[in-house]
Amino acid sequence: MQVVWSEAAEGDIEEIGLYIAQDNVTRALSFMDELELKAESLKFSPLKGVSREFLLSGLRLLPHGNYNIYYVVRGDKVTIARVMHGARDIESEDFG
Repeated sequence: MQVVWSEAAEGDIEEIGLYIAQDNVTRALSFMDELELKAESLKFSPLKGVSREFLLSGLRLLPHGNYNIYYVVRGDKVTIARVMHGARDIESEDFG
């Protein structure tokens, strides 16, 4: 199973890192690494996340700390669609 990142998800990771870096650069870098490792773990069990079909067909959510990794599994590919704070009010428009 291959894990690929959407442009939006890559931007999300950068924004998260910049936000955390305002207080602690070291923690920002380590948290970004944690998010990436968590997303990469989906290659071994891609359906372990919670379904969010009501937002987008095939969409799933995998939490990490206060953030949620949103992804879609199609064939042998996991696409990381977005990475967003869990307190955000998420809508279908966030994925397209």
